[in-house]
Amino acid sequence: MIQSVLRGAGLVAVLLLGATPLRAETIKVTIDNFTFTPAQVTVKVGDTVTWTNHDDIPHTVVSAGKYRSKALDTDDSFSFTFAAAGDYKYFCSLHPHMTGVVKVE
Repeated sequence: MIQSVLRGAGLVAVLLLGATPLRAETIKVTIDNFTFTPAQVTVKVGDTVTWTNHDDIPHTVVSAGKYRSKALDTDDSFSFTFAAAGDYKYFCSLHPHMTGVVKVE
């Protein structure tokens, strides 16, 4: 019986030591020259996307019904953590021709 318990404990130790913790990542999107770069990113559930405005005029990041930044001045940032899979189309509400997509797997 003791051998069986020790084998079970050893198996648990191997599983715990071999397990790699999943980490959420932060993906950066740059706003510059009236574009989001990259315009499409693919992330995993739990990851965060951070948009940073490097233009010299304000921009926003809006995904209808999901998230909305305030007007971002030069070098301001906005972050959103994605808790569910799906395609999240977004745009700048001040310059609606500026669009992008976050694909969450």
